[in-house]
Amino acid sequence: MDGLPPSVDHDILAHRSIAAIATIRETLGCTVHQAVDAYAQRYEELRRDRPDDFRQELRGDRPDFRPGPDEQG
Repeated sequence: MDGLPPSVDHDILAHRSIAAIATIRETLGCTVHQAVDAYAQRYEELRRDRPDDFRQELRGDRPDFRPGPDEQG
């Protein structure tokens, strides 16, 4: 999704949904419902195009994250 600041991607990858949706609302000047739809679209794009970034963000931002047996290293 074009036109969103990089902070939206950072917030999505760090599981800061409310911050991402608030930024989307400010940037696009849309309703909460439209911002949630835009968030979902961007989330899916990131999952498809940058799956490894989700794993890295989970490890760095969530102290409770425990890698599975296939991720031990």
